[in-house]
Amino acid sequence: MSDETTQKPKVAEFDLDLHTYRLLQAEPFFSALSRRIHKSSTTAIPTAGVKMNEGSGNFEMVYNPNFFAKLPDNQKLGVLMHEMYHIIFEHVTGRLPPEGMSKMWNIATDLAINSHLMNDLPEGGLFPTKGRFESYPRGMSAEWYYSKLKQDQQNGEGAFDPKHKQGDGDGEGNGQGDGMPDSMDDHSGWHEADQDTRQMAQERMRQAVEDAVKEVQSKGNGWGNVSSGMRERIIDMITPKVDWRKVLRYFIKTSQRSNKRSTVRRVNPRYPYIHAGKKVNRTAKIAISIDQSGSVSDAMLSAFFSELNGLAQHCEFTVIPFDTRVDETKVYVWKKGQRRQVERVLCGGTCFNAPTEFVNKNGGFDGHIVLTDMEAPKPVPSKCQRIWFTTEDCAKNPYFQTNEKVIGIST
Repeated sequence: MSDETTQKPKVAEFDLDLHTYRLLQAEPFFSALSRRIHKSSTTAIPTAGVKMNEGSGNFEMVYNPNFFAKLPDNQKLGVLMHEMYHIIFEHVTGRLPPEGMSKMWNIATDLAINSHLMNDLPEGGLFPTKGRFESYPRGMSAEWYYSKLKQDQQNGEGAFDPKHKQGDGDGEGNGQGDGMPDSMDDHSGWHEADQDTRQMAQERMRQAVEDAVKEVQSKGNGWGNVSSGMRERIIDMITPKVDWRKVLRYFIKTSQRSNKRSTVRRVNPRYPYIHAGKKVNRTAKIAISIDQSGSVSDAMLSAFFSELNGLAQHCEFTVIPFDTRVDETKVYVWKKGQRRQVERVLCGGTCFNAPTEFVNKNGGFDGHIVLTDMEAPKPVPSKCQRIWFTTEDCAKNPYFQTNEKVIGIST
């Protein structure tokens, strides 16, 4: 018998892209998000995972076609949604515990996600209320599960009770999670990207999630099986935490020099001989100083830019990056409606006099917003109204006391 007749026919490789439309027909939100995530097959990992492309800063879902081909449809869908939840909730980029990446953090993120996918994952999925995690409630955050795991490890309780069979895990990262089972999916790609890539990926994925939400809302197709609680969390993550309309009204109200712009009112067709008059629109000219000193973390800087993308929906403003000085070649106007990614152009110490003197010298501003960790001495007075934006923790314990407004935002 010839070799040709004895060879087994080649099995067509499973292409996830060809199946996502069918699998996600009943999930409009995940369908919209999936189209914005590149997918590639590989046999280098046993199951599936997400990683960041170091060149482009884009997210990529990688999957083993042999693993996916064997799963029933409900589990294919469950794995797809599991990976996208990791991206949505920034487990790979912005939300890391102080100790950094570890096996215990990987498990905590899986427990947080799998609370919402209890019956739709293949063997190996880690679930609260089941197995060694039977004492862990459903619906908690990754941070809550992480804290609970650490506490149980110290006390030999819960998931670390000796009655549970010890796993083979050797505790990635800082050695945390010894004896714990491995995650169902592959998290190795989370360790590889540098901080610049993480920042870029975080901004791009926030934009992708925001675009997916807008698509679902504009088409009126609903959210599929996404629970109302999860829907609120997703919308909350992409919504700026600052009420910028209120801030702008404050600047206009307190300004000595409002920027008045007159527009001719429309003529009333019932009374065409009466003069239409004019409508006066009052807008605020805003200066935004962004602290780029070394003490401002990448996560903090990312939170600042996220808020400024929200402000840009309402007005344009002048951006002034600073550390101990202001480099006037780096000052620019952020146009209304424009979106920008995080950028760090300076990285020295901190001196609040530098941006204040720049704003005072150039004049014409109704308000001055300083985004900072507030770790520097109190600056000289500002000629216009000044508001300080910082993290919630820094707002509670500022380096200096001031009677000016200080607003804390979450990072």
